[in-house]
Amino acid sequence: MEQKKLPNVVAGIVLAIISYLCCCMYGIPAIILSGIGLILLRSDEQKYKENPELYSNYSQLRTAKIMLIIGLVIGVLYLLWMIYQIQAAGGWDAMMEKSREILEQYGIEE
Repeated sequence: MEQKKLPNVVAGIVLAIISYLCCCMYGIPAIILSGIGLILLRSDEQKYKENPELYSNYSQLRTAKIMLIIGLVIGVLYLLWMIYQIQAAGGWDAMMEKSREILEQYGIEE
């Protein structure tokens, strides 16, 4: 019998790579993309468990899942770090005021 490939594995790998690239945007895009990827891979994992001899790329599924979990953890850690930085700066208003001062110092208009 010819073995098939699990359909969402490539999408999971792509989402994992994009989540790595987006984790520096306050972590939120990385969390969202990793969550979507993990949901997609959950259905593929169920398909594999129902009929393991039918599919050939389970190792890629595991790799994609690990990459997505790492992207999720990095996104959460970065989000927590940004929240800590905002609180350490005295809150959002104080941080925005410091940003305005820096922009004025360099002559950049808003």
